[in-house]
Amino acid sequence: MYTLLSGLYKYMFQKDEYCILILGLDNAGKTTFLEQSKTRFNKNYKGMSLSKITTTVGLNIGTVDVGKARLMFWDLGGQEELQSLWDKYYAECHGVIYVIDSTDEERLSESKEAFDLPLHS
Repeated sequence: MYTLLSGLYKYMFQKDEYCILILGLDNAGKTTFLEQSKTRFNKNYKGMSLSKITTTVGLNIGTVDVGKARLMFWDLGGQEELQSLWDKYYAECHGVIYVIDSTDEERLSESKEAFDLPLHS
């Protein structure tokens, strides 16, 4: 009986979870994108002051509920040392957002290389 009720509860109220990677070079704006998304989609989330956002060391995780879906954003650090870890997260993700700082023209080719690297491995 418990299993039946538990299954019914999950069917009625549990949201489908999708994991989304946020990738890009360091200082491209990945954490800013994550904070803006959380502010826009979570009514009671006040958000972090954009001036207080620092370089991500490792991973930031944010959750956003959209309709009947729950999106878990994994904001991975963009430093060169951390880029080698990106492919470890691909198997668990449902989508990728690649952030490019279009005002930093000097690093556009570096950003393209970082984007291409996991696609060819």
